Amino acid sequence: MARKATAMKTSATKESPAKAVGARGKAATNGSAQTIGNYLIQRLQDYGVRDVFGIPGDFVLGFYDMLQNSPIRVIGCTREDNAGYAADAYARVHGMGAVCVTYCVGGLSLCNSIAGAFAEKSPVVVITGSPGIGERHNDPLLHHRVRDFNTQQQVFEKITIANAALEDPLTAFREIDRCLEACARYKRPVFLELPRDRVHSPALYPHTPTRTTPEGDPEALQAALSEAAERIAAAENPVIIAGVEIHRFGLQAQVLKLAEDRQIPMAATLLGKSVVSERHPLYLGVYEGAMGRQSVTETVEGSDCVILLGAFMTDINLGIYTAKLDVGRCIYATSEKLRIGHHHFQGVGLEEFLTGLTQADLGKKKKLKLPPKKSEPVAKASPSDPVTIKSLFDHMNSILDDDMVVVADVGDSLFASSDLTIHKHTEFLSPAYYTSMGFAIPASVGVQVANRKLRPIVFVGDGAFQMTCMELSTAVRYDFNPIIVVLNNKGYTTERFILDGEFNNILNWNYHRMPDLLGAGWGFEVHTVGDLHQSMKAAMASQDAFTILNVHLDPYDTSPALKRLGERMGKNV
Repeated sequence: MARKATAMKTSATKESPAKAVGARGKAATNGSAQTIGNYLIQRLQDYGVRDVFGIPGDFVLGFYDMLQNSPIRVIGCTREDNAGYAADAYARVHGMGAVCVTYCVGGLSLCNSIAGAFAEKSPVVVITGSPGIGERHNDPLLHHRVRDFNTQQQVFEKITIANAALEDPLTAFREIDRCLEACARYKRPVFLELPRDRVHSPALYPHTPTRTTPEGDPEALQAALSEAAERIAAAENPVIIAGVEIHRFGLQAQVLKLAEDRQIPMAATLLGKSVVSERHPLYLGVYEGAMGRQSVTETVEGSDCVILLGAFMTDINLGIYTAKLDVGRCIYATSEKLRIGHHHFQGVGLEEFLTGLTQADLGKKKKLKLPPKKSEPVAKASPSDPVTIKSLFDHMNSILDDDMVVVADVGDSLFASSDLTIHKHTEFLSPAYYTSMGFAIPASVGVQVANRKLRPIVFVGDGAFQMTCMELSTAVRYDFNPIIVVLNNKGYTTERFILDGEFNNILNWNYHRMPDLLGAGWGFEVHTVGDLHQSMKAAMASQDAFTILNVHLDPYDTSPALKRLGERMGKNV
């Protein structure tokens, strides 16, 4: 007999976010001298940063006190790496994020999440405290220190686009400007280390913010546009692949104009999913080699002019290298390089190139050749049938609306989510290149801090959930209401797909009992399709707290995307 969905609801007295972050609205620089600390806070606000994630510690408490009394809201997290994931998601939704932690034990705990932000071009400002300059005489063995006082900065040099130790009041203000400008320009993390006895150090001379404008090569731009326009005009069946940089640089309007003016069909990479509304009539779907739908793969790989815009063709985006793209037929433009066929162009920016294409003469509009949109058949299941990956995501696809943002963790949560239809642009978040497990739960917090009107629906495997699930505590604290769908297959199913073994098994938790632990939220245990429908109906109706679904799945059940990959790779072998 099918088990009923088990619902659990508890309530707790929640800490008011306003009280949690202290007094708000008092400008950091109001009535005080220009200091390194308050200048950094002002410059963060200049770039639109309204919230900072993190965990306090003694080497950064002075700066935390300054943050508390500034217009910036401090969002306390349960772990430093979670704070990094949250700041990353905040940046993807809002434009730039920030995280503030203590020296080494805090900073080095951020490394994995900041490495992911670097790999996937997410602009996050990392701020850490450090021992005061006056404390460093005679090389003392201060707590948190590793090897020497420069170790933390040296580590972050590898995973940020710019970094600085704000030790000298003569240079600190210029260094803040330089690093924040690099964060905004390159859409990658930057690192700032602030010694605790420099927080209140005043400027030696009055400092005015400085910004530089990158200079391109106009002749190279014109040459590139001429060759690209000639190729597009001559193409019989061009296709656009839009990638993650279209999200990061806010270039959706230009991509849509190019596609609509010329009637060019569009696909997205997995990392760039939701770059445009997936209901757009020109949208094909996600191109991901053998993992993608056959109609999308055939259209892209059969094109005589593939226009890749802001796309990083990683092994995941290429369907574990099952994609077949002829470089000679590609126009490949990112913020870092431009290649047309086998010709390389230097000094040409992505925005300038894309804007130029929208204004170029691309010839007469040809008759549109869109493949028929063949959706995967919806799983036919009775209420008493066990839930499968397919029946789960078929149902989820039917209930997504304009106010939801999908946050997918690594594994089959990600691969299955690739077939979902996202209604608006930038409403799908995942670590689809760096693929770090544990991203989704803290990322959902970052999403709702950035935009409270968005409701995250989070797909996370049980293994990834066990890594970072306690960030639900922050969701409770701030009255957030994500819907968490735990794909409970008792282990690492994607790894089982590659190599099976006991090492892929994990302890089975009662995930639906998390509300008991946290004192708030709804919990449902789901075994059947009927349980799923009943639980999701209740979750959608509950707006006051998080909801978690413990969805029991067969350990060897996989998504259609993963099955497509297996079949294609099997044929190749």
